[in-house]
Amino acid sequence: MSKLVFFDIDGTIWDDRMVIPDSTVEAIRALRANGHKAFLCSGRARASITAKNLLDIGFDGIIAACGAYVEMDGEALFDRLLPDELVNRIVKVCSEANMPVVLEGPRDYWMDAEGLEMDPYIDYLFKDLGRHAHNLSEYNGKIEINKFSADIIKNTDYDRIKREFSGEFDILEHTPEVVEFVPKGFSKQVGIEWLCNYLGVNIEDTYALGDSINDLQMLAAVGHGIAMGNGTDVAKEAAEFVTTDLWDDGVKNALTHYGLI
Repeated sequence: MSKLVFFDIDGTIWDDRMVIPDSTVEAIRALRANGHKAFLCSGRARASITAKNLLDIGFDGIIAACGAYVEMDGEALFDRLLPDELVNRIVKVCSEANMPVVLEGPRDYWMDAEGLEMDPYIDYLFKDLGRHAHNLSEYNGKIEINKFSADIIKNTDYDRIKREFSGEFDILEHTPEVVEFVPKGFSKQVGIEWLCNYLGVNIEDTYALGDSINDLQMLAAVGHGIAMGNGTDVAKEAAEFVTTDLWDDGVKNALTHYGLI
């Protein structure tokens, strides 16, 4: 019986330089050759999942923006956008609270370049997304986004941010400086469950590989949750199985462990 396998991107498929081990590429291709389906399942919004070395591996679909966007065979099946009035409030409040933001959408990203000069991820986004990357100074009051991220910098009023948005977003603190805002009711788990319902697949026939805080619900919800050896302690605690590090054939060893390849 065909299984569904979901792969986080950062820290799972590629490292912090966006380099992918050959064993990972070979393992995912072998997985699909064996009749199983492979999906990317990322906190990244769809607009930033464009790297050729990633997509050329071959995937059956993409769950992006922590479950707010679902795509299969190149077709968007579900795309939950934030209301315009909420986006307006995010821009206004974050500016007043001195918190530079990255607004993440299915086709475009909008970034508060002022305040993010020292963040190498911003340089990467402007380079990688090209015409789909915009400076927030171009914001005209109507843009399409699924979620947002932000940096805590000197003089950021983070207490105000939490007061303003904790009712509408799950606030995930990746580091003391980097925070992710996921709309309430959405997660990688929600995207996976939506896709399983759409395809008529039992959740017991699903596997997921991840490494960090926004993978916790996914790892706990699927039939078999797998944490990378280089992952966080909380990810390992949420998983059924802990594989080896990304560069120690972690993906290949996980798929082999479960007899998927």
